[in-house]
Amino acid sequence: MYSVINTATIYGIDSSLVSVEADISEGMPCFELVGNLSSEVKEASHRVRSALRNAGYALPIKRITVNMSPINIKKTGSGFDLPIALAILCAIGIIENEKLDSIVVIGELSLDGKIQPVNGILPMALETKRQGKNTIIVPVNNVSEASLVPKLKVIGAEKLSDVISYLTSGHIPDIYETASDGLNSPSEVVFDFSMINGQPLMRRACEIAVSGMHNLLMVGPPGAGKTMIAKCIPSILPPMTLDEQIELSKIYSVCGKFDERKGLLKNRPFRSPHHTISEQGLAGGGQNPKPGEISLAHSGVLFLDELTEFKKPTLEILRQPMEDKKVTISRANGSFNFPANFVLCAAMNPCNCGYYPNLNKCHCSAASIQRYIGKISQPLLDRIDICVEAPQLTYNELMYAQQNEASKTIRERVVKCHKKQKERYEDYGFIHNSQIPSNLIDIFCPLDEAEQSFMHDMYDAYELTARTYHKVLRVARTIADMDDSEDITLTHLQEAIYYKGLDKKYWEMSL
Repeated sequence: MYSVINTATIYGIDSSLVSVEADISEGMPCFELVGNLSSEVKEASHRVRSALRNAGYALPIKRITVNMSPINIKKTGSGFDLPIALAILCAIGIIENEKLDSIVVIGELSLDGKIQPVNGILPMALETKRQGKNTIIVPVNNVSEASLVPKLKVIGAEKLSDVISYLTSGHIPDIYETASDGLNSPSEVVFDFSMINGQPLMRRACEIAVSGMHNLLMVGPPGAGKTMIAKCIPSILPPMTLDEQIELSKIYSVCGKFDERKGLLKNRPFRSPHHTISEQGLAGGGQNPKPGEISLAHSGVLFLDELTEFKKPTLEILRQPMEDKKVTISRANGSFNFPANFVLCAAMNPCNCGYYPNLNKCHCSAASIQRYIGKISQPLLDRIDICVEAPQLTYNELMYAQQNEASKTIRERVVKCHKKQKERYEDYGFIHNSQIPSNLIDIFCPLDEAEQSFMHDMYDAYELTARTYHKVLRVARTIADMDDSEDITLTHLQEAIYYKGLDKKYWEMSL
């Protein structure tokens, strides 16, 4: 007696269909699971046996072998319980195997036969649709998430007996839900630049950073508004495209952070991990790798407050994702790529007490300041496009500021700037100024003789690296786009070099 049923497993942030084969034969009674399985999948035999018994179906006293193919993919998670149970029922003739050809089944079983929700339903449903299957059976609590995939029949089940009833009689009462269009309105933005008094330079730097998707570092004393300004940055990012919404929703679904009641994620993420976070928590990983905070910030903002308090090995992990826009994790069972196209926004104090270079308040020694800022390596600094100072607010700036520009107005300019970049680079495989490859710098960031002379002087004066030089040109390209200028002028270069020169004020200080 043989049967096969379709299910799915998570591989990185994507999914692969898996065939669950059940064979019942004469021999020593046993229940064996094979097929490159993780420990939680191997434990399914105990859950399935009890769930079937409590649903009124006893396992035959024979040799039961369940194989999951393909073998080269590691099977992880608890969503295999339900397909294993159904495959066995097909093998003993209770369910007709032909009814399951176009159906994918996913679900975890409790010992009493209840079906528990699982993570990663959205990528599994997308893969089901891509493979040409027209129906998916999922836990009732996952129906809304699976229904985000259009033109896919979604059946939610609360108990094992409900699924058996559907497959034998074709009817399950009150658990089928019609597909959702997922077009819920974005939640209201809480933080807005209209709330920020003063700090015109920081507001300008944030707009430049978002317009070209550049990384940003804010340096200043405590209480200057660095954190609040960082929280306003998502409010000026352009709306997410449908592809971005799906990709981000897949990441959150795999991590168990997806709220299917709100549909696809519409708002760009703002992730602010604590400085005690581990390397694995930031980049992702584990025996069966899952995305970390870097990937959870994909298409949005990764904010690192108190940058110097992070462990140095943790910070160094950022270097490769900041360049490649993805995280690559290699394990014995495969290599996993997690998307990581984010804007890095970091904030730090200039010294231990936070008040340097105000020598009336700062009493840190030169050696103490060097140790403090030395926690950030030069290779990491080279990958930060814009460094801006956050001065202490005066009383008049705090209490008597003029009417502040709202995020909506700034966002309109950012959207216009992004549209210009998308049209310019549509034939080159990238979108933003921050992604211009080094071999195309001369094409998209050409300089006249005067501008070349200026950059020659700045290169020698600041002892710039090749990477930093190119980043200055990319930032200048963004500033020119904001001014609606096709040419990069001396003014654009001066502002761009200022944003890269500020860090020298602290990293090469002397008392």
